[in-house]
Amino acid sequence: MKLQLATRHALFAILELASRPDRQLSAAEIADKYDLSTNHLAKVLRTLGRAGLVEASRGVGGGYRFCGNAKRLNLLDIVQLFEPIWPIGQGAPEPGDHTRNGQALRRVLGEIEEATRATLSSITVDTMLKISRRTQDAPAEDAVRRAAVGL
Repeated sequence: MKLQLATRHALFAILELASRPDRQLSAAEIADKYDLSTNHLAKVLRTLGRAGLVEASRGVGGGYRFCGNAKRLNLLDIVQLFEPIWPIGQGAPEPGDHTRNGQALRRVLGEIEEATRATLSSITVDTMLKISRRTQDAPAEDAVRRAAVGL
């Protein structure tokens, strides 16, 4: 699945802020870590702020802080702020939809869409942070495993 740039920025920002709930981070700090445009990230952070997921404070020592519930906020909640995700049956008809093959394709794409929605709604920010920590620890674990077998 390919996400729009703004969606990826939002996911990175939420994950970064949620992983450091005791700190405020500037848009520049987050942008530097992920090689993002600070201006584009600032726009994304404003959208997240309007959605009540982050709060901003201005001035010296200001920045952004995650104010959502990491155990309840799921990826679909974030993705839907930046991308339309709806059942494939909605929207304007596409060329070829009137044919049997077009209808079959639409049915299959609808099933894929529903599976994607179900997956995104089942993964919380808290779960993503746990996956991230495991991913970070994996190279060290692999090295220990290789050393144990003499590789």
